[in-house]
Amino acid sequence: MNTKIHRECLLCRKDDDSSFLQKKELALVRCKNCGMIFANPVPSEMGGEFYNNLETPFYFSPEKLESDYASVRFERELRLFQTFCSQGMVLDVGCSTGAFLFQLKSCGNYRAIGTDISKPALDYARSRDLEIIGHSFPGHNFGEMRFDAITFWAVIEHLLEPKIFLRKAAMLLKPGGHCFILVPNMKSLAVRLLGAKYRYIFSQHLNYFTAKTLKEFALTEDFKIVASGSMHLNPIVIWQDFRNKGDFIPDEQRAALLKRTTAYKQNPILKPVKIVYRFAEKVLSSLNLADNLFVVLRKK
Repeated sequence: MNTKIHRECLLCRKDDDSSFLQKKELALVRCKNCGMIFANPVPSEMGGEFYNNLETPFYFSPEKLESDYASVRFERELRLFQTFCSQGMVLDVGCSTGAFLFQLKSCGNYRAIGTDISKPALDYARSRDLEIIGHSFPGHNFGEMRFDAITFWAVIEHLLEPKIFLRKAAMLLKPGGHCFILVPNMKSLAVRLLGAKYRYIFSQHLNYFTAKTLKEFALTEDFKIVASGSMHLNPIVIWQDFRNKGDFIPDEQRAALLKRTTAYKQNPILKPVKIVYRFAEKVLSSLNLADNLFVVLRKK
């Protein structure tokens, strides 16, 4: 039986929202008190076991894995990360198949550990000789382990109760350690142009942040915000979704696009195009209109 869970606002805990957007069976609401946008109600299986049992072909397709492990895949995240953490113990929460861990390990200055609950993804990460903890992050006992940095790359938007994860991160960070959060931007140029047609408005995303609500989520008594902004731009996604009728994008199409965009980034012939692209991304980032929002937090 496919039961539904009714949610209250994850920011202010009020239970007073109004309809914001409908995309097939996905209903988004906006909190009348603080403006947070979130899916409500959501299927009961969207808890941890959903991801533990997830074996979608997208995540394990050769195109997806090849692109994730390409040197260009996390170049923006790595640049941001290394600005605040040049070495030390790092925990990547929601590490999936381990691509970010692999990039950190290649740098040579880090002991990088990943945690996730999707067994197929973690089996692949282990096959790449990566250090993995295959347990739920909030419930796992890390003992005396403390970290210089903890990352949540494209994780917070998936969680029913993301504040539990943030509190756990505060417990595990060393004083002065950093927490990195990256989520889709609900006020990006892509969302403004496409609305519900945008492919990243879909059932696995439960929380939809703006720059304002992300800061409200991240600013707690344990943390100080030391950097925030937006990054990433994929004009091909915007063009494809503009032409699409608003259907959810098949896994095969998502994987093929990821492979193609990765090849574009690696192609030296396209250097003049990349200069224009980077300028456009820089402009959109300065206006908080790029595809993703980020915050960097320092533990007090």
